[in-house]
Amino acid sequence: MSEEQTGSDDQPIEVDQTDKRSIVPFVAAAVIAVVVLISIVVGGLLAPAEKNVTEADRLAAAVTNYIDARSRTDQRPPPGVACPGFDEAKSGLTERLGGPESAVTIDKKGFSNATVNGNRAKIDATVSVGGQATSSTWNLTRVDGAWLVCTP
Repeated sequence: MSEEQTGSDDQPIEVDQTDKRSIVPFVAAAVIAVVVLISIVVGGLLAPAEKNVTEADRLAAAVTNYIDARSRTDQRPPPGVACPGFDEAKSGLTERLGGPESAVTIDKKGFSNATVNGNRAKIDATVSVGGQATSSTWNLTRVDGAWLVCTP
């Protein structure tokens, strides 16, 4: 039952190894990836995110900082968030914020009508005092590059 196999099975299979592959596409892809990474880094250095903040955002942050600082201290005004010589009681802010014992919160989306005139600015802010929301205009002044709550 054993038959000898004859024919094409004994012939060697020829493999054509003349197909030349190039490294050029891989090098090109690596170069493109490096260029993209470098452009991202340079773009981040030349245009940092903090430069994308508007004056309205800075004013809103100043009012928020005042409210946050006010809730953490009994000093009126809280240090570092109001103009030198600012008197909260004389400005009417104590009445609007419900005195020193009131829980005051501010709606992060409750800011509107920001206007800047040189180093003076105004912004309308909605604050909740004891659960009741009220809107009022806040006056700010730029002192040493930072916006601080001040009297008009």
